[in-house]
Amino acid sequence: GIQILFENSKMQAPMLVLKNNTQRESGRKVQLGNIKAAKTISDVIRTCLGPKAMLKMLMDPMGGIVMTNDGNAILREIQVQHPAAKSMIEISRTQDEEVGDGTTSVIVLAGELLKVAEPFLTENMHPTVIIAAYRQALEDLVEIMGKEISVSVDTNNREEMIKIIKSSLGTKFMKGWNDLACGIALDAVKCVHLEQGGHKEIDIKRYAKVEKVPGGTIEESMILDGVMFNKDVTHTGMRRRIENPRIIMLDCNLEYKKGESQTNLEFMQETDFRKILQLEEDYIKQICEDIIALKPDLVITEKGVSDLAQHFLLKAGITAIRRLRKSDMNRVQRCVGGQIVHRTDELKESDVGTMCGLFEIKKFGDEYFTFLTKCKDPKACTILLRGASKDVLMEVERNLQDAMNVARNVLMDPQLVPGGGAVEAALAHRLNEKSKTIPGVGQWPYRAVAEALMVIPKTLMQNCGVNTIRTMTALTAKHATEGTTWGVNGDTGVIVDMNEFGVWDTFQVKAQVFKTAIETAILLLRIDDIVSGVKKQSDLDAEKMAGKLQAPPAEPPSEE
Repeated sequence: GIQILFENSKMQAPMLVLKNNTQRESGRKVQLGNIKAAKTISDVIRTCLGPKAMLKMLMDPMGGIVMTNDGNAILREIQVQHPAAKSMIEISRTQDEEVGDGTTSVIVLAGELLKVAEPFLTENMHPTVIIAAYRQALEDLVEIMGKEISVSVDTNNREEMIKIIKSSLGTKFMKGWNDLACGIALDAVKCVHLEQGGHKEIDIKRYAKVEKVPGGTIEESMILDGVMFNKDVTHTGMRRRIENPRIIMLDCNLEYKKGESQTNLEFMQETDFRKILQLEEDYIKQICEDIIALKPDLVITEKGVSDLAQHFLLKAGITAIRRLRKSDMNRVQRCVGGQIVHRTDELKESDVGTMCGLFEIKKFGDEYFTFLTKCKDPKACTILLRGASKDVLMEVERNLQDAMNVARNVLMDPQLVPGGGAVEAALAHRLNEKSKTIPGVGQWPYRAVAEALMVIPKTLMQNCGVNTIRTMTALTAKHATEGTTWGVNGDTGVIVDMNEFGVWDTFQVKAQVFKTAIETAILLLRIDDIVSGVKKQSDLDAEKMAGKLQAPPAEPPSEE
């Protein structure tokens, strides 16, 4: 559907190439628009940086609320219209997936990098020149940071590790329970840390489960040397506490196998019916005997357990737990040893898990929870969080996720850089020096990167409410004369030496922040044209309705 009108006369009528209701913006306007969008997003997030961070409260369309200051969590909930803003949101997500921390800084930095590019664009400098300078700056940044600023750390030194994690959590809601949270995060990561033939694997997502149980206080949160799950025993007579249990994990039904499809049986005499029932009973008895032969104390299965099977197991003094999620099952297996078995007749002694020290069932509120704790050398763990309300728990969980990610990054790559805006200030100073050696126009954007880096310490100061200009000047002076570890104390806004203050960031996170931020800035500067398609009627209706609850569009949107 592209209409092209040709006019032969000398008077040139307007030529329609694009369809008449397509908007097209091009050139300078788009670039400035993108910069503005990026700035807006970074302003939203800006107040979430540093220990004095504010919380944001977000309402989603369903009426639920989220309270958080985790950059990524906020952006996930915001709905934006502008394409450039959308890509800003993407980068925070990337940052979250890659390294799990620095989601706030990456947005603030990217916004600032674009902001400093604005004057160059208005002075008609070509975007590619700016981009080349940014690229160059990025390479130098990472190199300088790796060679001159970073220090390596001993991952076995507990105090050191906790300090590092603290710097991530210092900016979060958990601040008051810092030692507790850092301890939990560190233990969890140490626990799931596997080394196989020189290959390190730390899978937090799968093996460090966070169980949130409302009630109690945050101080009661703890990390279990084992797993817990929200299940009770299948039969009330079964034991609820066993020490050093032998555990069998099954992946099959403890009930009579039903046919896949519907089956009809025809009986000639009424005794036949009894025979069939007898067969079912024998089958179940057989399964149970297979299990009982190994003398377990606890049977956990992913599927159901029939009443009859419960009866047999109960007589043998075995506790049964049924319908456990597969992910939970894998965690149990990594804790207690043994193997998950798919058929009872193949059970062997080596399949029995014996590394668990205590099985017990506790009641929180009105739910029963099963604990398998005191495991010897568990490779999975559960973090039990307690807190006053669901919102508090959600925020605490997000904070722990960040903390565990930091711990993971340090274990994977034990290099640190000074935190509190120190590394940014140091790099800014270095880049400024270096920009003098760059020939041609490129040195201005190069220097602008240095300027943009200073936004991090600057924001830290702003969030504390100190006089930014004076403090910034002092900070720059320190870096020019005294070394790389001077940064901002995020609580008071005073300049401190990070060596004494003890705030460190992981090299991996910082490198990722700079890479992501600069690359996004480059990407957005590259854009010089936005063509937005025609709006469908249903979209317009939806927009009108957006204030009220969204009604379904009158006609199904036509497929284009």
